[in-house]
Amino acid sequence: MDSLSLFCTGALLAGGLYWFVCVLGPAERKGKRASDLSGGSISAEKVQDSYKQYWSFFRRPKEIETAEKVPDFVDTFYNLVTDIYEWGWGQSFHFSPSIRGKSHREATRLHEEMAVDLIEAKSGDKILDVGCGVGGPMRAIASHSRANVVGITINEYQVKRAKIHNKKAGLDSLCDVVCGNFLEMPFPDNSFDGAYSIEATCHAPKLNEVYAEIFRVLKPGALYVSYEWVTTEKFVSENSEHVEIIQGIERGDALPGLRSYADIAETAKNVGFEVIKERDLAQPPAGPWWSRLKMGRLAYWRNHVVVTVLSALGIAPKGTVDVHEMLFKTADFLTRGGDTGIFSPMHMILCRKPKEQEK
Repeated sequence: MDSLSLFCTGALLAGGLYWFVCVLGPAERKGKRASDLSGGSISAEKVQDSYKQYWSFFRRPKEIETAEKVPDFVDTFYNLVTDIYEWGWGQSFHFSPSIRGKSHREATRLHEEMAVDLIEAKSGDKILDVGCGVGGPMRAIASHSRANVVGITINEYQVKRAKIHNKKAGLDSLCDVVCGNFLEMPFPDNSFDGAYSIEATCHAPKLNEVYAEIFRVLKPGALYVSYEWVTTEKFVSENSEHVEIIQGIERGDALPGLRSYADIAETAKNVGFEVIKERDLAQPPAGPWWSRLKMGRLAYWRNHVVVTVLSALGIAPKGTVDVHEMLFKTADFLTRGGDTGIFSPMHMILCRKPKEQEK
């Protein structure tokens, strides 16, 4: 083979590798890089042990249902998955309905902006983001409404990442993040003009406890909207396939147990909220929220090769491959949940704290 052929072959291979890793690359190429994958607040040498600890929770289901155990359970999960979520999915750790003619990024932004429009947030309002992750929705909502948004997350590493992103986006004057348990929030009574939670309260062992805490910190008359993970009316508890899908989603997403759509409004009413509106945002004419998971299968295998190589080289912590594989299996359960219609991650409920509390 002459030198020209060698050069052309090398250029073709280099171009193919660039296309495979970069053009088809992760959602946030300007944010988290593959070479920076970590275990969050967990030291690199303990990532694999923490992964095993996470799975041990499922061998002790009674502990998952115990309120004092859940924060550690959820914190461990987000230490393990935050970097992978950011790298492979983006800064908004949630789903959104697909919209014809719109990119995933645009559909996500519109889904987030709808939440803040529902609670009628305006410039100068103080809004609470319950379970904010690394702050993707917070930044979209602050930019859209110019409200001041305070996010709370159980995970210290996510606080650090959110503050970095807030500053980089030039929104640190509107966005703040605190580390805390949303079952015991470090905020005074009647201190927020509105609140939202996007696919976050599913981590609470008892929904009434987090709803009661949100009710406490809202000002009288304030609105609260939540997008809840639920089993739908199509779920049949005697159907073994349905049970397998739901349990797969619970195991792969640190959930104490998925709730039925029928329980959400009643729970909100029981803590004192007035329920204004309730509907499943996944229902037609909304496009399938799980289409992105199906379309991302090639990206998963590309990412898995990258993670495996980085782990073998000692750049990514041991255990990262296991975590990435867990998330892929979970994506399959989520897709099946969407295809069968037995699961929705966006059952919307809009509530109001009454203006006058009964004495």
